[in-house]
Amino acid sequence: MRSPDAKPNQGPTQARPSRFKRLARHIASDHRAVRKAFPPDVLARIESATRSGERNHAGQVRFVVEAALPLALVMSRQTPHERALDVFGRLRIWDTEGNSGVLVYVLLADHRVEIIADRGIHREVGVAEWRSICHTMESAFREGRFADGAVAGIDAVSALLSQHFPRTGVASNELPDRPIVL
Repeated sequence: MRSPDAKPNQGPTQARPSRFKRLARHIASDHRAVRKAFPPDVLARIESATRSGERNHAGQVRFVVEAALPLALVMSRQTPHERALDVFGRLRIWDTEGNSGVLVYVLLADHRVEIIADRGIHREVGVAEWRSICHTMESAFREGRFADGAVAGIDAVSALLSQHFPRTGVASNELPDRPIVL
């Protein structure tokens, strides 16, 4: 995976932002940044998109946004991908009947989106498809279109899950649809 400070399609001549710049971004990012990017009406749209998508597939999708990493994790150079794996485990997204959990994780301070899928889904949907969704969301976020980017990402995840894991019969909603702000 990419380094925590890498930008998409970064060429070999472009320097990676310094550790100090990353630390400064994480210090400056707080819950106000999350509330500005994801106010209650946007979180409600994300929840609705998640609920709507889960009517068509057997997956369990969680959307999590975090303003910044704890400073100790920044200093230890934890990547957004590593943090997403940690959140996936802590929230027990892996603990679904069909190994069908999917985490959509947004780290505002690093301007990154990570998608972590449980092993049952990961076997069918490749990394390239998840990365494509992440890039689309990151692009919308760079333009300040947080609601549109998040909902488009959830819709794209749901489309993939509907293709590979269509809903058959009645299934329970094992994970809450409400987005989490860490």
